[in-house]
Amino acid sequence: MHKECIAEETPKAETVSEPVAEPEPIDFTGVEIEPLFKDFVDFETFSKSDFRAVKVLSCEAVPKSKKLLKFTLDDGTGENRTILSGIHAYYEPEQLIGKTCVAITNLPPRPMMGLESCGMLLSALHKENGEERLNLLMLDPHIPAGAKLY
Repeated sequence: MHKECIAEETPKAETVSEPVAEPEPIDFTGVEIEPLFKDFVDFETFSKSDFRAVKVLSCEAVPKSKKLLKFTLDDGTGENRTILSGIHAYYEPEQLIGKTCVAITNLPPRPMMGLESCGMLLSALHKENGEERLNLLMLDPHIPAGAKLY
């Protein structure tokens, strides 16, 4: 005689859904953006730009500079990358530690205030009611350092 395996049904746990908060509406009245470029760039030229996800390991104000922040970044290579960015008017260094940002990594090194900047962090810039606003592009924290952006 063969014993049959009878699978007992286990009661399924009830799914409790959290109330989803409605996103607060954003008023874009009074926002000005730069016009789009009229000139095209060919795909081959564009594809030479190496955009990568980078993790902010540390960030500090550059002494004797009102604008510059010095970022130490994990770019996925195993070696830290230093990028300087003139965004101190918009962010305090401690706000940015641990964030995942977008960098172009294959620009030639550029000396700034006696330090070498090896790339550029990308930001969105616009005017709101005549005042310049800047937002550093930040990505989902689940994106690993070094991920190539297309």
